[in-house]
Amino acid sequence: MTITVALLVTVVFAACRGDGTAAGGVNDTVITQAKLLSMERCEGYTLVTITDPWNSGRELQRYVLVPADSVLPSSLPDGVVVRTPIRRALVYSAVHTGLFKELGCWEAVAGVADSQFFNDDDVTAGLSNGTITDCGSSMQPTVEKVIAMQPDAILLSPYQDASYGHITELGIPIIECADYMEYTPLGRAEWIKFYGELLGHRDRADSIFDAVSSRYNSIKERVALSDDKKPVVLTENVINGVWNVPGGQSYMARLIIDAGGDYPWADDKHTGSLSLDFNQVLARAQGADVWLIKSFSVRSLDDLRGSYGLNSEFEAFKRKAVYGCDTNATHFFERFPFHPDVLLWEYYQIFHPSRQSGDLVFFKKLQ
Repeated sequence: MTITVALLVTVVFAACRGDGTAAGGVNDTVITQAKLLSMERCEGYTLVTITDPWNSGRELQRYVLVPADSVLPSSLPDGVVVRTPIRRALVYSAVHTGLFKELGCWEAVAGVADSQFFNDDDVTAGLSNGTITDCGSSMQPTVEKVIAMQPDAILLSPYQDASYGHITELGIPIIECADYMEYTPLGRAEWIKFYGELLGHRDRADSIFDAVSSRYNSIKERVALSDDKKPVVLTENVINGVWNVPGGQSYMARLIIDAGGDYPWADDKHTGSLSLDFNQVLARAQGADVWLIKSFSVRSLDDLRGSYGLNSEFEAFKRKAVYGCDTNATHFFERFPFHPDVLLWEYYQIFHPSRQSGDLVFFKKLQ
């Protein structure tokens, strides 16, 4: 019996080979929801593979995370070696600085790019007192400042055929944070496990995701068991002649559907956004029951009508069923990506007003 147990333990905790697979063919795979991310915890390192969201079947990047206090294993798979935990990072997005704070390692935010888009008081204070370096534009960061701050890694959001300029020549690991290209809300939220691994807070990251996933699925199940009418839901508004709405296969569309809404573009196959003109939106969604708008300039129905007179043609406007989210005041874009359960619950209450229990976090009904 003792021999049998010992053999089982040996198989389960087998070390990964140089290709990232465990001896005996067993992988310690920890990702269940994300489609663009895979992680394999091996003996002496963690192998992280990011799938290219723009080119089917290709890898965007591969990372080999090795604890900084250990000797590099003699045989490692191909990939960018990153010593963990990261102690000093240059971060391009407020979405990810928020994660640093939530994971308990705010002091690792050593620099930011595009500082004008960071509304967090701690970032503002850090820039003011010099503990956080302003490295300039994300399109062309000031190389001298990047070198001076000596980051362990640079966290940025990739885009198709991206070129990151001279920073690629500095030998600093560039972490391509493609979480925003995930297909489902929980898929994106699960990337917190990757960031937890990078920052040395694996257990905390796993715990946060487990709580988010459990609550999200509980709300989703509640919706599925409900016999409430599904309201037709319109989102966003026309700006400079263009109305960007979530594609039918995007995680924002999935949130609406999971919350019990009927989305006018649910039959669309795009995972990103659709750029439409006003008439295209009016033709498909004029009778929408609810209208959700994220903006820092639309705070009332008069503002909405003033921005474009024909907005008053929508039934949701006529019935005063328009909800606005001030993206500056609520820090919406920083908070919801890794906590989609909070937004799902909010949508559920908006779509079914009789179910509301307390104040909303992000949206307010426009008057």
